[in-house]
Amino acid sequence: MIHGKTLQQWYRDYPLLEKLVALEECSWFNPAVTSFDDALPHVGLGADNVAEASARLQRFAAYFRAAFPETRDAGGILESPLQAIPAMQQALCQRYGIEPVGTLLVKLDSHLPISGSIKARGGIHEVLKHAEDLAVGAGLLRLDDDYAKLDSDAFRAFFGQYAIAVGSTGNLGLSIGLIGARLGFRTTVHMSADAREWKKRRLREHGVTVVEYPTDYSAAVAEGRRQAAADPYCHFVDDENSPELFLGYAVAAERLKRQLEQAGIVVDAEHPLFVYLPCGVGGGPGGVAFGLKLIFRDHVHCIFAEPTHSPCMLLGVLTGRHDEVAVQDFGIDNVTAADGLAVGRPSGFVGRAMERMLDGYYTVSDDELYRLLALLQQQEGIALEPSALAGMPGMARVLTENQGYRERMGLTPQRLARAHHLVWATGGSMVPAEEMAGYLRRGRQA
Repeated sequence: MIHGKTLQQWYRDYPLLEKLVALEECSWFNPAVTSFDDALPHVGLGADNVAEASARLQRFAAYFRAAFPETRDAGGILESPLQAIPAMQQALCQRYGIEPVGTLLVKLDSHLPISGSIKARGGIHEVLKHAEDLAVGAGLLRLDDDYAKLDSDAFRAFFGQYAIAVGSTGNLGLSIGLIGARLGFRTTVHMSADAREWKKRRLREHGVTVVEYPTDYSAAVAEGRRQAAADPYCHFVDDENSPELFLGYAVAAERLKRQLEQAGIVVDAEHPLFVYLPCGVGGGPGGVAFGLKLIFRDHVHCIFAEPTHSPCMLLGVLTGRHDEVAVQDFGIDNVTAADGLAVGRPSGFVGRAMERMLDGYYTVSDDELYRLLALLQQQEGIALEPSALAGMPGMARVLTENQGYRERMGLTPQRLARAHHLVWATGGSMVPAEEMAGYLRRGRQA
């Protein structure tokens, strides 16, 4: 019995589950997606909250310029490039047998400074908020100060009285560990078995304590949360339930809006924007999607992509059980090469907040991730880690599957011809050369 029902009863109630359990690639377009105005009250956050997070990141720009030289050219703002990938679009159309329509773009969060992944947005923001709260509360900092002063032995000694902890499959731990250690916090990252060795090594090189677990992400989070609860000076970054992580990710949308305007790209009813976001526990893609919806409302269509072996968010939203169910409950092993997406149980906060705003979900196999990784490097010279390729099949899924979804959303052929499809590339620029070479070999052989 699984939560009071047999597997066959689950299949009867949710026919798509049979494909999920069989580890088949599949897509599900959300019948509950509604207008932005109707969906917003269910989130519990708004534009003012995102504006506060954005202002905080701006205040810390002076600190980043002082502490991280690689951010100076961008004025201390952590941001990634946006670019068109026409050669990859042509190759994908040939691969999936579709006619080229619209324009394919990639958002290279893989190239964000400090930690080289989307987690540099939410993870770093939460640590900065905690540091700011502590320093302001102690009378050591005012909001109108030059935050460059935080890059000093005096502040590192102050923050050294406190600890930060997080559970992670890799990239979130890397972002929080690097910024936490640089500020001076005693920082611990609880890492699941699927985390890459190079990420653990890099953290330890920066003075971060790495605790390894032979089990998956959920176990690492649970143990990290338990240990942190016993220390009143320890702040636990809870990837499953953190509004501050969520808001840090949401700031990406206002940055993207400026980049689209600079590129002359219009987003409106006649020029829809589709955004394909790799999804693990859900905080990163959920926050980005929320920010995008605040700005572009019903003209942006956000779709989550997950590995066939770890479809936790799709499972939670499909069944309406959210974090009450895990993929392992149905015999899905949660073992995937997409280590950043290797999550068995989704964030209930994100699932419930965003279930009316997201157009759909789909799964992609590990072999396909590797093939796409090699194809992107060949066509565009861009090297990403496997999980960052999850968004690449999205355009084909939208254009070829579930015509009823396209009709319901008013996505006529004319509008689709003017659409932009944006793949959110979540990580990869800091992968060691020898490991990237192995990824490419596997992709070429798959």
